[in-house]
Amino acid sequence: ALDFLTPEQRESVLLCEAPLVEGAVAAAVAARLGEPLAEVANEARGGLQGKTAQLGAGEPAASAPVGASAPLEEGLTLRLDVRNPLGLHARPAARFVQTAAAFDASVEVINLTSGRGPASGRSLNGLATLGIRQGHEILVSAHGPQAAAALDALAGLAGRDFDEQAAPTGQQAPPVASLPVAPPPDGGQGLTGLPGAPGTVSGPARHFRPLDPEIPTGSSENPEAEWEALTRALDQVRTGIRATRDSVAARAGEYSAAIFDAHLLFLDDDALLGPARHAIFEEGRNAAEAWHAAAEAVAADYRSLEDEYLQARAEDLTGVARQVVAALTGDASAASLSAPGIVVAADLAPADTASLDRKLALGVATAAGSPTSHSAILARSLGIPAAVGLGEALLSVPEGTELLLDGDAGTVHVEPAEELVTEYKRRAAMREQAARTARAAAAEPAVTSDGRRIEVVANIGSLDDVPAAIENGAEGVGLLRTEFLFLERDSMPTEDEQYVAYKSVAAALAGRPLILRTLDVGADKPLPYLPLETEANPFLGVRGIRLALERPELLETQLRAVLRTAAEHPLKVMFPMVATLAEYRQAKAVLAGARAELERAGAPTPEELEVGVMIEVPAAALAAEQFAPEVDFFSLGTNDLVQYTMAAERGNASVAGLADGLHPSVLRLIRIVAEAANGHGKWAGVCGELASDPVAVPVLVGLGIAELSANAPAIPAVKQAVRSVDTDAASELAEQALELSSAIEVRKLFAPKAAEQPALSSRSPAS
Repeated sequence: ALDFLTPEQRESVLLCEAPLVEGAVAAAVAARLGEPLAEVANEARGGLQGKTAQLGAGEPAASAPVGASAPLEEGLTLRLDVRNPLGLHARPAARFVQTAAAFDASVEVINLTSGRGPASGRSLNGLATLGIRQGHEILVSAHGPQAAAALDALAGLAGRDFDEQAAPTGQQAPPVASLPVAPPPDGGQGLTGLPGAPGTVSGPARHFRPLDPEIPTGSSENPEAEWEALTRALDQVRTGIRATRDSVAARAGEYSAAIFDAHLLFLDDDALLGPARHAIFEEGRNAAEAWHAAAEAVAADYRSLEDEYLQARAEDLTGVARQVVAALTGDASAASLSAPGIVVAADLAPADTASLDRKLALGVATAAGSPTSHSAILARSLGIPAAVGLGEALLSVPEGTELLLDGDAGTVHVEPAEELVTEYKRRAAMREQAARTARAAAAEPAVTSDGRRIEVVANIGSLDDVPAAIENGAEGVGLLRTEFLFLERDSMPTEDEQYVAYKSVAAALAGRPLILRTLDVGADKPLPYLPLETEANPFLGVRGIRLALERPELLETQLRAVLRTAAEHPLKVMFPMVATLAEYRQAKAVLAGARAELERAGAPTPEELEVGVMIEVPAAALAAEQFAPEVDFFSLGTNDLVQYTMAAERGNASVAGLADGLHPSVLRLIRIVAEAANGHGKWAGVCGELASDPVAVPVLVGLGIAELSANAPAIPAVKQAVRSVDTDAASELAEQALELSSAIEVRKLFAPKAAEQPALSSRSPAS
């Protein structure tokens, strides 16, 4: 074959023995990454390794040392434990791929626990189909000029749990095994599935059938033209997905919009592009057929996984693939609703759910799907009640048939009896009226029935969160997490950058108070430009104020920006993870030094700056009486306080039952802090998840808490809960709670009051 080429062409060709399809795909991936010709050949020869690993043949990779320090024959290696509750699903897998792709290195991953792999660390689909779940150990190998840097960055990413934040309240999906399965309801034919998104709604069935574009089967004699057509289609779909992402971000927030980041990575994934290119250039297939076949093959890999959450990603992929085929064939017609009703579908892709007109889509009922699907997550974020997994019988319901959908139970009543509709309407009306009352009074102060004012403020993570906080009635910000300025960048933000960011948040609050928490990172949340030693237990290591005091340049720079902002706006500052009074005094000394430095430079500083301490460590809570004379306020970070008090790691499903802030042991620590604050003329607030729980409100008020810093959507309900509290009665109940033995008993004690409060999530009434 080489005889037909010119001498110049022959220099760029290397013949090697390798499996045709798998070898070509592996070689294409290596070539795209810029590997030299010899390495491309090696990748081709190893093309069957991934297949044999998936089939269970061969032995798992041999043990490798922790860290990226010793080069092996295959390159540098790193072992990582995956702690994310859902494993490496779309969001964390996307962060892994984005990080790996930022370096001039070839990265491969093997799931040591299951034996699956290797797969390219720069392929979202390849990574996802390794079936990496919580508790699995993976082996990451890298070779190339920046191999060590790539592994260091990936180690840091894993230490931050792949930058996966907890889902906002109301968006989490419960484990499928624990979901209640409702019995067939009376009063009409009942379809029982799984809860998708909360809320109850009635209306006519509106069948929603996204049209699958017809896949042309003819061959092509012009592969270059087919490849160019596929490239144009990918660009077109990429533009559309970005627009959808922006729309979802505006309506439901960045957490939900991040679903579409993974969709964008599908369009650049060599696990799809490699086989599609091979089919076009080597088999003469047209672009639509080649792309469809490649997508179906990867989707089949997803469906073969044991993890239900990862299985659900197949629908994400096929939805994106359908858009590309539609762009190629010109069949871009999309399903739509012409009248209000309950959407009935076999299943919905995330893009379909995102495109629904909220005025027309009263609810969603699907024959397939699961609570962990991205469509269900989006429905929860967008406030659309949904029931999923209802079975094929749903699709036989005639158009226009009256339905009653209960998203909390996961049921659909077909032609329900009038008595049933009336009862659902009554319950929904009560919930909606309570929620309406809370929303209508959201801007009003939260004052107990006996006249005690409780300040209700918001927890935010950036400037983008301020509008929602104000809209929901926040009287200020009780916790500004400043990590948003420090993460996902290669160097520390300058003093001026921080000053501009803090000033922007303060200005957006228009005079409302702002409490800023200094940087809270460590080995559990490392920064790429701040090398830290690997710790056996980073939650008990150098983090929070400990790290800030070890690296005073970080704290000094941040405090100068804080002081400059406080000279212009009402701002307080607090230090995280303080365990001892000595740590607090050291931090105050750094603050004094920053003030002196600014004053020497002639920069304005505030006359007074209130300084507080976060109580997240039991030792600090027990020493509150010693802290109280020296601090201006306390803020109880109950998420970590619960973790350390109950020895129950946050995010560990095995001990989730212990991680309840209403456990009497935690409540006793809260009382110690509140009594110390009140005894010295100071105040104590709560800024953890406990402050967003209406059941906890009377307990906290009864214990002497003066401020509740909640998640924005919870603020109206929290304020309404405050208004129902009688301080003396709450104090008596709180004393009773301290004598109980479990959080469950405490919740039962306060349940009657809680039942009168509106739900935190807005739910659509039956209509």
